[in-house]
Amino acid sequence: MRNNMLTIIKKEFVRFFGDKRLVFTTVLLPGLMIYVLYTFMGQGIMNQFETSEDYVYQIYAENLPQSAQMMLEEMPVEVEKTEKGEREAIKELIANKELDLLLVFPEDFDAAVAAYDSMNAGSEAAPLIAMYYNSTNTGSNSAYRMMTEAFDTYEALLANKFDINAGEDDYDLASEKDETGQFFSMMLPMLMMIFLFSGCMAIAPESIAGEKERGTIATLLVTPMKRSHLALGKIISLSIIGLLSGISSFVGTMLSLPSMMAGASDTLSASVYTATDYAMLLLVILTTVLVIVAALSVISAFSKSVKEASNAIMPLMIIVMVVAVTSMMTDGAPTEWYFYLIPFYNSVQCMNGVFGFTYLPMNIVITLVSNLVYTLILAGGLAKIFDSEKIMYL
Repeated sequence: MRNNMLTIIKKEFVRFFGDKRLVFTTVLLPGLMIYVLYTFMGQGIMNQFETSEDYVYQIYAENLPQSAQMMLEEMPVEVEKTEKGEREAIKELIANKELDLLLVFPEDFDAAVAAYDSMNAGSEAAPLIAMYYNSTNTGSNSAYRMMTEAFDTYEALLANKFDINAGEDDYDLASEKDETGQFFSMMLPMLMMIFLFSGCMAIAPESIAGEKERGTIATLLVTPMKRSHLALGKIISLSIIGLLSGISSFVGTMLSLPSMMAGASDTLSASVYTATDYAMLLLVILTTVLVIVAALSVISAFSKSVKEASNAIMPLMIIVMVVAVTSMMTDGAPTEWYFYLIPFYNSVQCMNGVFGFTYLPMNIVITLVSNLVYTLILAGGLAKIFDSEKIMYL
């Protein structure tokens, strides 16, 4: 068994590495394309998502004056009055994206505004409104912009009698880690899945459907070896080649991060990602490649030619692309473990979680184990297909 499988693996390696075009498009091109694309993305504009029209902002207000209360009644907000002793706890909730905004007014704000003389501003400071928000939270950032615009208009009507966020306090409660995670978790998982699938698609149909088309598979099937050994040899060799494509994509991503961050924003930094984050991402990529290769091999085994296999693979490719887009539609990876049993979706959300710092280690483990189980199931299915004369001699 061992010699037969090694022979098949060696044959596949000779075929693959003997074709320079195939080596370039499968191993080198994914990493190169990711590096070039992500680097250019760093020079572009990040996508900004607005809240839905029926969204109601959750706002807390300290020392809320009557004038501001009347203004807020005309806006899509729910306002809760709070005390000074609760300020730090509320700021923590905003930092954790559980609330949108905290407004802090001076005591007796309306009286202070009425008494303030803007013509003699040098002798006393204008009443200050502090707005604490989280710029990485869509709702919080939108609430901040809405309130700033509203109070700026109100201030203009009062001849500049108070200031907004003019102190030395840090009003944006989003951390550098939050900003970096939000930036990368939206786009990178989708693009990585596209390149991974494309790389695997370049090798699986040619190895199985291509041999059926050329008639060489018939020669292999009549050799004195078990067809399950032939199937396992194909799976192992294609998986190794697919892993090279996955590693290429991983390296391209890692090399492009500094350029992408520098071009996108001065506040983004690759230093927020640890060696553990990189290791998690690499393991997810490698097991994802195994599932993709195994699935494409099964589809190719049912096809008569490379063209037919490519056409048959397209529905799966569309499904994977649709699943990959979900990384742009969620605010962090889901925490429920059962989501990570869904093939492809689990990999996308793990990448989303790693880039956005929202993953749970247990969910990563569930994804890795489930991907390996799916690979073994598909490999067993391919072995059964190779045992079928009807399918293999189509």
